[in-house]
Amino acid sequence: MKYAVSACLCGINCKYNGGNNYNEKLCEFLKNQEYITVCPECAGGLPVPRISSEIRGEKVISRTGEDVTEFFQRGAEKELERVREAGAGTVILQPRSPSCGKGLIYDGTFTGTKIPGNGIFVRRLLEEGFDCLTVDEFLATYGTETDSKQ
Repeated sequence: MKYAVSACLCGINCKYNGGNNYNEKLCEFLKNQEYITVCPECAGGLPVPRISSEIRGEKVISRTGEDVTEFFQRGAEKELERVREAGAGTVILQPRSPSCGKGLIYDGTFTGTKIPGNGIFVRRLLEEGFDCLTVDEFLATYGTETDSKQ
C-alpha cells in the first residue's frame, strides 16, 4: 500500500512556526513503505514561517484577521492531485490543523479550544473517498508493524 503523509510528521519544517511535528514511530514504520509527503499550506503558496490560522465558519482566518481561505483551498486541490497521481490508499495526517485536521480542529478563536470538524484538505480527501487517519489513529491501528500485516 502507498501512503501520503503530512510532511511535518516526517520532520519537514513546514509548520506555521517554521518547525515540524516529527513522529519517530511513524517514520520508523514508513522506512519500509512507499509514501509521499504533502503540505497543502505550502502547496497553496503560504510561506514558512507564517501567521497561524484557524477555521472560523467556512473561512480560514489568520491570527491577524486575514482571510487566507484561498491559499488553503488551492493547496488542498494541488495536494489532492498529487495523492491521486501517487496512488496513495491511506493519508496520514497531523491532528487539529486547518488543513490536515480530522475529527477535531481549533475553533477559530486562537484559544486552543477544539471543536468537531475537518481541515480543508481532509474535507476534499474524504469527498474523494480517501482513507484518512490522524497519526494517532494510524499508530493505534498499525503501530510500527511491517508491511506483512498490511
